[in-house]
Amino acid sequence: MKAEEYVNQIPMWTREKNSLEDVRTVLGRLGNPDRRLSVIHVAGTNGKGSVCAYLTSALKKAGYRVGTFVSPHLTDIRERFLLDGEMVSPEAFQLAFDQVKVAVDQTMEEGLKHPTFFEFLFYMAAVLFAGEKVDFWVMETGMGGRLDTTNVVERPLASVITSISLDHTQYLGSTVEAIAGEKAGIIKEGVPVLFSDGDSRASGVIRKKAAEKKALPIPVSLAGVRLREEKDGLRAEIQDLSLGGTVSLRLPFPAVYQGENAAIAWNCLSLLLKEGILRTDCREELLLGMEETRWPGRMEEVLPGVFFDGAHNPGGIQALIQTALRLKKRQGGRILLLFSAVEDKDYGQMIRELCESLHPQAAAVVRLHSERGLSAGELARCFAAEGCPASEFSEAEEALGFVLSKKQEGDLVFCVGSLYLIGELKEVIRRRYDQL
Repeated sequence: MKAEEYVNQIPMWTREKNSLEDVRTVLGRLGNPDRRLSVIHVAGTNGKGSVCAYLTSALKKAGYRVGTFVSPHLTDIRERFLLDGEMVSPEAFQLAFDQVKVAVDQTMEEGLKHPTFFEFLFYMAAVLFAGEKVDFWVMETGMGGRLDTTNVVERPLASVITSISLDHTQYLGSTVEAIAGEKAGIIKEGVPVLFSDGDSRASGVIRKKAAEKKALPIPVSLAGVRLREEKDGLRAEIQDLSLGGTVSLRLPFPAVYQGENAAIAWNCLSLLLKEGILRTDCREELLLGMEETRWPGRMEEVLPGVFFDGAHNPGGIQALIQTALRLKKRQGGRILLLFSAVEDKDYGQMIRELCESLHPQAAAVVRLHSERGLSAGELARCFAAEGCPASEFSEAEEALGFVLSKKQEGDLVFCVGSLYLIGELKEVIRRRYDQL
């Protein structure tokens, strides 16, 4: 049976998931592969993928074998399973699927429900990385934390919680405090937790949960990062909270908010250095690895002055706006937008903030190839309501062609609103320019 064909027919969004006890049952049938792995568990609303990318690149550079489980994927489902930063092979993907399918069939005969899309992929990741005998498994939660499938992992090396804002409110709660409570659910007894300290509401909830779990809290924020502009981009001086002093590295992304993500990742690595889990002689390699980090679709400059960013909630949009205004100040050109969103996001607020802050010279909207995609007409209506007319398109390729045709020397194009959009656009760029 073809793995990708089978997995893709499992509904991606379901309200009913198996309990963590049921997940443990399936893992037991697979030989509990997760218990043979050293896990770094990462949750958060924005930035968790970037932190996973930093950790992966740093650990790989230091000579460690790293398995990384992230979501969503942009164009190929195997992007969710990385070995040393590269997609696993089709053969390894199929082999992991075959093992999981046998275990799932057995547990279903015993009365368990079929795994959700994410649960099935999680089992595959555990089997795959255990089979590859990776030194570290960098694991991103799917959604939330407390009830997330990944939270079945019992004792990670560290828990990491990136910045928190309103997203998935129908599942996680309508306040920052409620969402923080769900994310803080990954904190384990006695396991250190590194967290974004940028929002006092979220931080208060995380500190309280850490105290309950007797887990060392390590708050990280941009206040502990000094950024300076250099010819080749931003350089960050990061406060080292475990070993003391500061470290200096060139950020591999143009976004200011990546300073905090880099600080969280470094302080996680620093903690592992202090605890003797990482070799004491690999500090410089870890820093070089962070500087070499690549994370597709996150403020990624795909063509000169053309950026793809998967910002898909108000917090992500605010971070994008900050970077866009900084780049505009440096270059002096106009801003052009390509936007799309899915129906369960706060697209109205995102559009309002983009129009009020960026005053785009031209905008395009497109319906995504997803059953959750909003109509171009609804998106255009929201743009018009903000005094910012947007041209409607039915295909991402047409929308991208439109904004590129309006781009002049020095202008900046930002394609934002959904990672589904970024996936479609990356396919367009690959076809048109044989890139990415």
